[in-house]
Amino acid sequence: MHFTPETTSEVSPTFSAYDGTRLTYHVIGHGRPVVCLPGGPTDSAYLGDLGGLAAHRRLIRLDLRGTGRSAVPEDAASYRCDRLVEDVEALREHLGLDRIDLLAHCAGANLAVLYASRHPERVRRLALITPSVRAVGIPIGDELRLKTARLRRGEPWFPAAFAALEAIVAGAATDGSWQAVVPFSYGRWDEAAQDHQAAADDRMNMKVVAAFGAEGAFTPGATRAALARFASPVLLLAGEVDPGAPPATVAEFAGLFPHAELIVQPGAGHHPWLDDAERFAATTAGFLG
Repeated sequence: MHFTPETTSEVSPTFSAYDGTRLTYHVIGHGRPVVCLPGGPTDSAYLGDLGGLAAHRRLIRLDLRGTGRSAVPEDAASYRCDRLVEDVEALREHLGLDRIDLLAHCAGANLAVLYASRHPERVRRLALITPSVRAVGIPIGDELRLKTARLRRGEPWFPAAFAALEAIVAGAATDGSWQAVVPFSYGRWDEAAQDHQAAADDRMNMKVVAAFGAEGAFTPGATRAALARFASPVLLLAGEVDPGAPPATVAEFAGLFPHAELIVQPGAGHHPWLDDAERFAATTAGFLG
């Protein structure tokens, strides 16, 4: 195997992707490795140790090309989600693993299911955390988002945030609207959540974000058909109060797999490892084995 020995201190090796782009991954923790794909798309730093999951498993966090410590590719079209599949496969080969456990958050779930569709024999277990559903074409209705957001009506920031969300679903969003709804992404809009969000904003590369979902990135019908044949166990974890990936939507996603388990984490938003680290780590480690 080529990956670094178990460590409590994060180390950051590199490897060469299919087109020669140097990509960085970060290793921390103990036990069998689990490859972790970030959302955004952005670098993987915001995942941290996933609420202490690194005490149970060795986390292999990939910085997607053009983000974090990974190099910028010569071809910007290679940021497209379906083309990133081969970066994940190159990482698996570099690690010397016949099969991988794969964990993905938010937009990273699109990449994870495309990888599982193209290389099903290479995935032992698949964990999708508050997943985006673009790759499988599940619509999220405006009323469902609003209904989920209303669960936070007792929060002091709720009136302004909910008004901004109403403007967004009505097609009248401003830059301020998107900033105002950020508290809905966290189960607790406290100082730790605010610091986490600020760091995420600093890391976001909108050129990568735009190219990730460019035309041709997703073919939902074909992906659904492939997932219906996917034989490995799947965990889909939703946050109870997350309007970005409402539990009802994640339940529909779970229904696309033959062997899927849906877990809704109470009180959690879009980053459940921050909202209740102990519960998240126990749940996820229990599934991964």
